[in-house]
Amino acid sequence: MVTAVIAGGPEAILQAIEGAEDDRDAAVADLKAINLTPTDTVVGITASGTTPYVISGLSFAKGVGSCTVLLSCNPYGRPPDVDIHINPVVGPEVITGSTRLKSGTACKLVLNMLSSIAMIRIGKVYQNLMVDVRATNAKLRKRAQRIVMEGARTTPEHADTCLSRANGEAKLAIYLAKNGGTADEARQALAAADGRLAVALGEIDADEI
Repeated sequence: MVTAVIAGGPEAILQAIEGAEDDRDAAVADLKAINLTPTDTVVGITASGTTPYVISGLSFAKGVGSCTVLLSCNPYGRPPDVDIHINPVVGPEVITGSTRLKSGTACKLVLNMLSSIAMIRIGKVYQNLMVDVRATNAKLRKRAQRIVMEGARTTPEHADTCLSRANGEAKLAIYLAKNGGTADEARQALAAADGRLAVALGEIDADEI
């Protein structure tokens, strides 16, 4: 669903891999390794908008036919050939050149929005509830119960009953609480609606999402 690719590989998260961000060929190799397809969207993140690894990766993705997005924080930079350029204006960093400060924070906020909207559109959210949770431990059972109670406007007892029938799946339990039927019928309805609970319940049309 979401795959993170970073210059220098996973170890670059814990320690500096010098020169990795300048390696254009590595970007292409990394994207080939995850079998990039035209149905994918590639978001390249670089505060300056010029990091060779990122720009090379976006160029390769463009050639594959993927949707390409550049997220940068440089109002003076010239963006490469991408489908979408998101460029928050953050102004000079308090510590000159320390893009982990304002630029890093702005990028994280944008990524939060992108990922949250994506999860909403593929049915991970119902109303304002994260419904794709499975009650596999005590903490999650409590959370799932609250989600079902709020999503279905029902009692704790009914929520627990529906969760039991749904094998701990909150989304399925809400459907059962609101619509009745068997767990198999609920699964079929959700599958037909591509996992989007509001569509399965007939509350909205599929094209409204």
